[in-house]
Amino acid sequence: MAEITTAVYSSATALTNAIDDLVSTGIPQEEIRSREHEGKHEVQVLSPNVTRSEIKEILQRHDPLELRETERPD
Repeated sequence: MAEITTAVYSSATALTNAIDDLVSTGIPQEEIRSREHEGKHEVQVLSPNVTRSEIKEILQRHDPLELRETERPD
């Protein structure tokens, strides 16, 4: 089953850097979503379980305020 991994950052710079890292490792841009919400910057990555640990490692490099995983609806 696929997962949604969400990271919340305090700055737009951290968000941009995280997205750049994801794309540079081959995560398709259509699987990455970002938004600003209540002054925080959030990125969601839709992925199969096989890449979940790599995605989490990349997102954690940029010191998220929060990191969570949820099941992706089919």
